[in-house]
Amino acid sequence: MNFEALSYWEKRTFTEGIDFLIIGAGISGISTAIEIKEKQPKAKVVVLERSYLPNGASTKNAGFACIGSPSELLDDLEHQSEAEVFATVEKRYRGLQKLRERLGDEALHYKALGAHEIFSQKEKHTYENCLDQLTYLNQQLEPICGMKQTFKTQAAYCEDSGFIGFTKAISHAAEAQLEPDRMMQALQSKAQNMGVKLLFGIEVKQIEVNQVKTQFGALKAEKIGLCTNGLAARFLKEEVKPARTQVVVTSLLPNLKWQGIHHFEQGYYYFRNVGERVLLGGGRNLDFEAEQTEQMETTSLIQNELNRLLEEQLLPGQNFTIDYRWAGTMGVGSAKYPLIKALGPTLFCGVRLGGMGVAIGSLVGEELAELMLR
Repeated sequence: MNFEALSYWEKRTFTEGIDFLIIGAGISGISTAIEIKEKQPKAKVVVLERSYLPNGASTKNAGFACIGSPSELLDDLEHQSEAEVFATVEKRYRGLQKLRERLGDEALHYKALGAHEIFSQKEKHTYENCLDQLTYLNQQLEPICGMKQTFKTQAAYCEDSGFIGFTKAISHAAEAQLEPDRMMQALQSKAQNMGVKLLFGIEVKQIEVNQVKTQFGALKAEKIGLCTNGLAARFLKEEVKPARTQVVVTSLLPNLKWQGIHHFEQGYYYFRNVGERVLLGGGRNLDFEAEQTEQMETTSLIQNELNRLLEEQLLPGQNFTIDYRWAGTMGVGSAKYPLIKALGPTLFCGVRLGGMGVAIGSLVGEELAELMLR
């Protein structure tokens, strides 16, 4: 139904007199709306979402509350300054604590089981480099996480866990896991209780000064915040690209030997337990060009590799089926830190969460809200 055909009551409540219009109902968009309402309770805040769910990453991610594995951080240091790398890590950690404080660990199904980065024999050089730099990394993370040894070597972990082809492991005490669907339900509920209006199934086609054009007509607002992360490239000239990520979840495995989140190959692969199931995702490094897409369909290339990894290396000798398969979209760029800026007097963005949206999304919302409220 076109906006012009709405009743007086509907227009008054949902489409007229909008102070702040947020595009994208994922973690950063909802967090921005909450932050604005906390600071200006009387402001009219409306959030638009193109799908019936926050369909880019917020309900499709793996539920990793992560801030960066050793090899990821060392790789980042090859491309960015030390100050930039650890400032971004601090944002992730602070954002994660803000999310926990806002919603509570019970609502998030947050479990501080820690993380492990595991290394195969072919990654011997990468592991040795991490080992050489472990003291340095711990020193950098201590003022951020408050732990003297965020990272520790775990000599027998891979063998004890039954992994094949992985020989070394480094644990990460500051990482955890949560349930993305519970997180988004709790965020949406909090926002609605504060008076934020959430409108689903509305796709923004064009952004103009003080208004957006959708399939149902135009909506005007005093200020507009773009929080579409990997889907922001269609609206922005700044560097942000979509990056598809593919995931599988197994059938029940009641005798699983391990818990917690895991990374390997510099974070391009990741897995965790979901109760008694195993979730495995990643593989975009198999074809970076093809995976730089907004399309959210799985591909045989990556799905076959995920299957192989489970069968041969992560769950060898165990009987299971793949019960769930899906794909989502992250927002990435040459820089790992998020893009939070004013694009004009009435248009602002908080995008490019770099695959760490669960951790950093709440802080992106805080910083974007501060910009929009000036």
